[in-house]
Amino acid sequence: MKGTILVGTAGQGILRSVDNGASWHRLGLREAIEFDGVVRSLAVDPSDPSRVFAGADAGMCISTDGGAHFSRVDSPMNGMTVWAIAIDPTDARQMYAGTGAPSRAAMFRSQDGGATWTRLSPDIPEFCRGVNRPRILSVCVDPQNGRNVWFGVEEGGAWHSADHGDTWTRIDQEDGVLGNPDIHAISVLPSAGDAPRRVLVLTVNTVYTTDDDGEQWTGVPSRTRFDGMYYTRTVQPTPDGAALMIAIGDGTPGTRSKLYRSTDRGDSWTEALLHTAPNSTFWAFGAHAADASLMFAGTKYGDLFRSMDGGASWFKEWRSFSEITAIAWTPFEAPVHAHPQSIA
Repeated sequence: MKGTILVGTAGQGILRSVDNGASWHRLGLREAIEFDGVVRSLAVDPSDPSRVFAGADAGMCISTDGGAHFSRVDSPMNGMTVWAIAIDPTDARQMYAGTGAPSRAAMFRSQDGGATWTRLSPDIPEFCRGVNRPRILSVCVDPQNGRNVWFGVEEGGAWHSADHGDTWTRIDQEDGVLGNPDIHAISVLPSAGDAPRRVLVLTVNTVYTTDDDGEQWTGVPSRTRFDGMYYTRTVQPTPDGAALMIAIGDGTPGTRSKLYRSTDRGDSWTEALLHTAPNSTFWAFGAHAADASLMFAGTKYGDLFRSMDGGASWFKEWRSFSEITAIAWTPFEAPVHAHPQSIA
């Protein structure tokens, strides 16, 4: 496998492998992201696999060489922690980013491929009851209509825009079906055949779906269908769109965690085969359209798993990391050169 695997961590910055995971290298000195920094999000430009964006405690950072080096984009996010990044798959000039703890939670947009950024209108409270300072954990762009953008806040609700982020509507309601403001992930599935567009919103303990852009919601508590585990962390479509993967655990960091796969747009789920028991709850997925069979998943306590069959079965990688916060794979082979401080 050629390409570059990138693992974002809380405490070891970003580690990269260009030899299929045989060896790993931390970022060197004089990088925008400290070699022991906190990285919360990674995103590969769908129009250019050499461009990788990283949301870090330094703000928004970019690599133009597949993750070998990073520079900080001068933006209103300077010095803020960027928890989520989304790039419109049909127009890579349109990008969105969400910040959060320990900085203020806010939404930002770029309309020139990440060169410049502006803050958007949603006013998210500085504090909340569940995690003290909210953080935007998920931003998602409709793959068929880039005007539709969604983001979710832990804890601050689920939000939707139908105009590229110019205006926003909060869609969770305390007395409604979607009543929990603790949002962990959002995913949009395009319409296919007779199936309409579907939006999935994951709260801490329930998977909600809507097929009419939020007019009606259906929610199924995770504990009732995922082997008694409630902690609903994140969801990821497979690169070819044929299936969905979901990460479930028994808490945070958790002692028991599983991955489940759905081939019917989230109506039912089948447990994926894990050849090694994970050491904590699965926290992040990574995949790229260049290889529909290849996926990665990382746990809160640093286990990295790989699937080579579209998420049906998973093998643990030999390397352990600090807390894994984000994973990306790009088919671009970064010019990573080992030096004594980088080998990890």
